[in-house]
Amino acid sequence: MSNTLNIVGIGGSIGDFSTSLAAVKTSLDAAAQAGAKTELIDLAQLLLPMYAHVETDIPQNVMDFCEKVHQADALILCSPLYHGSISGLFKNAIDWLELLAKKEPVYLSNKPVGLIAVAGGVQAMQAINSMEYIVRALRGWTMPFVVPINKAWQIIDKEGISDKKIESQLISLGKEIYNAAQKFK
Repeated sequence: MSNTLNIVGIGGSIGDFSTSLAAVKTSLDAAAQAGAKTELIDLAQLLLPMYAHVETDIPQNVMDFCEKVHQADALILCSPLYHGSISGLFKNAIDWLELLAKKEPVYLSNKPVGLIAVAGGVQAMQAINSMEYIVRALRGWTMPFVVPINKAWQIIDKEGISDKKIESQLISLGKEIYNAAQKFK
């Protein structure tokens, strides 16, 4: 059994550029610098079918996604804020985690989870609140420190993150999730 921590980041949105994916990557990079093995899952590239509560003919990409989440020691989640909550793309991926109900440990048990949300306006915390309830329902442990990013389109682009305070918060979250994962392991 390896002592290296495995931290998986999940984010993404459909479009030319995803601020949520860029935010998760910044936190994952900090976790990697702390010593973790990291993986970034881009939900837009994953092409998950819409979740349906059936247990036959589950596509391989769904099984692979769920297994990566199950094998992770910790997670960093980021969703864009859409109409006061998480995006449909993000929610669909989370719904597929129902396949972890029959795993041991079930769902997200014993996993620390870092939360980030990006918003075009000023209410990113609403997506964080939604994710916190979801993680709790899946038996995960949310980190007390979260990163809501308001007006993300003004500070995150293909060149990076222009707001050094937000960048510092994302780096801190990556380090904190690494430290929490060490304690849980």
